[in-house]
Amino acid sequence: MENNTSLQQQLLEAGVHFGHLRKKWNPKMLPYIYAEKKGIHIIDLNKTVECLQETAAALKSIAKSGKKIMFVGTKKQAKEIVTECAQRVNMPYVTERWLGGMLTNFNTVRKSVKKMQSIEKMLTDGTFDNITKKERLQLARDRDKMDKVLGGIAQLGRVPAALFIVDIGHEHIALAESKKLGISTFGVVDTNCDPNKVDYPVPANDDATKSIAIITNYITAAIAEGLAERQAEKTDEGDEGEDGGEKGLRFSVEEDEEKRSGDRRGKPQPKRRVAGPGGGGRRPATKR
Repeated sequence: MENNTSLQQQLLEAGVHFGHLRKKWNPKMLPYIYAEKKGIHIIDLNKTVECLQETAAALKSIAKSGKKIMFVGTKKQAKEIVTECAQRVNMPYVTERWLGGMLTNFNTVRKSVKKMQSIEKMLTDGTFDNITKKERLQLARDRDKMDKVLGGIAQLGRVPAALFIVDIGHEHIALAESKKLGISTFGVVDTNCDPNKVDYPVPANDDATKSIAIITNYITAAIAEGLAERQAEKTDEGDEGEDGGEKGLRFSVEEDEEKRSGDRRGKPQPKRRVAGPGGGGRRPATKR
């Protein structure tokens, strides 16, 4: 209970409870609204804490299973925060512009990423020295342009398992693509958005930098905890595997020895050959 109280206090200080003007509200946000003051809706922080903890637990389990979670936040207030948090847990992120079809047409986007990586490889292995200055400048411009948009998903080999979105109203294209593919969605939802569009809504102020920072950092900490637990389990399994391998080897050697000795005991010994009459050896006595 004390942890919830301290978290509520931090959310209150960050201004998470401030919503939009009453005339801009979405009626579906009514369960998450505490009151109205001077024409502005106030978000119920008790609901925010509950939703935040539920979202963090779900994302932690996804991270623990080894799946990727994509961070999406192209708003000016969210760019730096989302980039920093995603890099901290080594997750893909989109902060410049959501390309149409980034998920539904992932194979084509992946080709662009490979092109960008090939240009970077040319830059490092000295291939640039063999082409003209004009071609070098053009390739450098192309690489910078692609890196700006696709740099956050350069290491993403397949479609992510979940999306964490800051302001689902602003990132409606990403939300629509994830719904089409059946990807789990987690989002910061303000009073002007529909919370039913995401699987795990977090009612909060999505315009203030401090509000975005405290929620994103809380989510990132949960993901980092899940990754740490996964790493610990891998280490334990590796140690158990080594011990099991040694025991199995010892038992197999003992079983082989027992099998050989059993074969020797159970195997019938060859009968001694006794020579018959005229077959060599000692001749039988004859009667006189």
